[in-house]
Amino acid sequence: MAKFVCSGCGTLASGEEPPVRCPSCGAKDQYRSTDLEPVTLEEVRGRARDKLKNICAVYPVCDGGPDRICQKENYGRAIGMGGIGMGRSFRNNFLALEALHLTTRLVGESFEPSTEFDFFGRKFSMPIFGASTSGMSQYNGAISELDFCRATIRGCLEAGTLAWRGDTAFYRMDNHPGIESVEEAQGQGIPIFKPRRQEDLKVLIARAQACGAPAVGVDLDGAGSTNFARAGQPVYRKTPAEIQELVRSTQLPFIVKGIMDPDDAQACAEAGAAVIVVSNHGGRVLDSTPGTAEVLPLIVERVGHRAAVFADGGVRSGGDVLKMLALGAKAVLIGRDVIRAAIGGGEIGVALQMRHLLKTLKQAMVMTGCRDLASIGRHLLSKS
Repeated sequence: MAKFVCSGCGTLASGEEPPVRCPSCGAKDQYRSTDLEPVTLEEVRGRARDKLKNICAVYPVCDGGPDRICQKENYGRAIGMGGIGMGRSFRNNFLALEALHLTTRLVGESFEPSTEFDFFGRKFSMPIFGASTSGMSQYNGAISELDFCRATIRGCLEAGTLAWRGDTAFYRMDNHPGIESVEEAQGQGIPIFKPRRQEDLKVLIARAQACGAPAVGVDLDGAGSTNFARAGQPVYRKTPAEIQELVRSTQLPFIVKGIMDPDDAQACAEAGAAVIVVSNHGGRVLDSTPGTAEVLPLIVERVGHRAAVFADGGVRSGGDVLKMLALGAKAVLIGRDVIRAAIGGGEIGVALQMRHLLKTLKQAMVMTGCRDLASIGRHLLSKS
C-alpha cells in the first residue's frame, strides 16, 4: 500500500491511489508519493544534517555558541552556517530573543487566531517570509543555486507566503539565479540585491517590476563584502540621495535591509523606503553587533509611523516570531532554517518548515490571548 502526502497541508494518506481531495485542507489533486520525499520536518532536518557534514550539525538549539560546529570549524574557511569572527553577533541575536519572556493570558472564550498578513495589498497566511539567502556553493554542493531558489519560492508559496531571493558574488548581471527564479515564478518572490553600482541596480530593479514582483530592495549591509570585490563586482555604501534615486526608479514598494541604527532607519524612511528590515545579516557581516531584538524597538519608535519595520535574526519558532511582532515588527524573515529545509527536503522541506512556524505562532497566540496580529503588543513581554 502506497503512502501519500498533501503538499497543501502535509496530511498523510494511504492507498493504491492518492486521494483526489485532501480531507484536512480541501486541496484538490495535491497528494504526492512519499517514497522519495520527506514527510516530517524531523526527517528534513535529519537529511540536512547528513548533507551538511562539518558545516552544520542541525542542533535542536541553534545558538551560534563557540562549541557549535559552525563556529569552531570555520577558521580559514568560508563562514558556512556560522557567524563572522567569534560569532558574537550571531549569538547575540539568539540571546536577545532568549532574554524575552512571553506572558500567558488564558481566561476568556476560545478562538482560532488569525495570522493573515497584508503586504501592500497581497494577502498571505502569515507575517513570516523566507529570507534573502544565497551562496549554496559553500554547503558541500548539497543543492545547486537555482534549485535552492526554486525550492524556497515554491515551498513558501505552498505554505501561503513568499520567499525573498538574494544576491551573491558569483551572480552576474547576465546570470543571476535570484532574479531569474522570481521571473520563472512570474513574480512570486521578492528580489533583494546587494548594493551594486547604481546603474546595475536600476537594471535589476526594472526586471523585478517587469515580472510582477510585489516589492524589491537592497541589502545595505552587503557594503563590506570582500567576496564581491574579489569577484570584480564592487559594492558600495549608499547615500540618502542614492537610496532615493533607487526608490524613484520603480513603482514597486522599496525595501532597505540590514539596518541596525535608528539614524540609518530615519534616513532610509526619509528617502522613501516603504519597508526597513532590522538585520545584522544573521551575524555574518560584522562581529560584536547587538542582537536585532535589542535595537528593533528603537527603530520602530523612530520610523514605525512612516515605514513598515520587519526583522530577522535568531528566529527559530513561532514563539520567537511572536516576540519580534510584540517588539513592533510587522513581519519576520527566516534564514538558516529555510536553508536547512531546502537542503534536506527541497520545496516540500521548505513548506514543512514554514507550516511549522505558522503552527507554533498560532499556538503562541492562543496561549497569550492574541486573536489576530493587531492584538500583539509589548504587553506580552517581560525580560529575565
